[in-house]
Amino acid sequence: MTQYPLFSAADFRARAQDQIGLPLEEAWKAHGDHALNPLFVARAQELKLRDAAVLIPVIDDGEKASIILTQRTTTLRKHSGQIAFPGGSIDPEDKSPEDAALREAEEEIGLSRMFVEPVGRLPTYFTPTGFRITPVLSVVKRGFELKLNPAEVDDVFEVPLPFLMDEANHQRGSRVLDGVERHFFLMPYGERNIWGITAGILRTLYERLYA
Repeated sequence: MTQYPLFSAADFRARAQDQIGLPLEEAWKAHGDHALNPLFVARAQELKLRDAAVLIPVIDDGEKASIILTQRTTTLRKHSGQIAFPGGSIDPEDKSPEDAALREAEEEIGLSRMFVEPVGRLPTYFTPTGFRITPVLSVVKRGFELKLNPAEVDDVFEVPLPFLMDEANHQRGSRVLDGVERHFFLMPYGERNIWGITAGILRTLYERLYA
C-alpha cells in the first residue's frame, strides 16, 4: 500500500480500499459494540430487518482530515438530539447503499454528491430496533456548501479524524434496555457526546482501518 501521511484523506482512502480481516459479511460480529454484546449478536439476524445506509464523510484537508457529523433535531421520533452520520432507509429507487447514503446526505445537510467519492464500506451494523445499516466510507473535497434540513438536523460539525481514531478517546458505558444490559462506546468531544450507533460505527472504523 502506498504510504501517505497518517490521518490524511489519501491514507484513509488507501486503508478503506485495502481492509485486512474477515470479509465484510462476516466481520460485523467481531467489531465495535457488537463485540461487547454477545447476546445481541446471537439474536440480531433473527430480527425483522430494514435496510439502511449512512455516509461516513471524511473531508480532505491535505495532511489532516476530519469527519462530518450531524446533530439530529429534538423533534424526531427516534434518536432525537443524538449525534449521527447523514443517512437513512434504503428506498426502492436507490440503486445501492452508496446511492442511498449520497441521497440522504443531500436531503439532510445539502452535501452535493459531486464533492463525494465513495471509497469502500464497513461491516454491517445491526441495531436493536431492527435496522441493518451499511456504513459507506467516502472522501469529500472542500468547496461544498451545506444547507440543513431543519426537520431532521439541528446542527452539523466536523471532528478531526485523529481524535476519533485515538483509542484513548473511546470510553465505554452501559444501560439496561428491556431488562438486558447493553454496552456501548462513547466519544465525548467538547460539549458533544458521541455515542450509540455513531460511536459503534466509529469504533469499527478504528478497529478495521487503524488499530
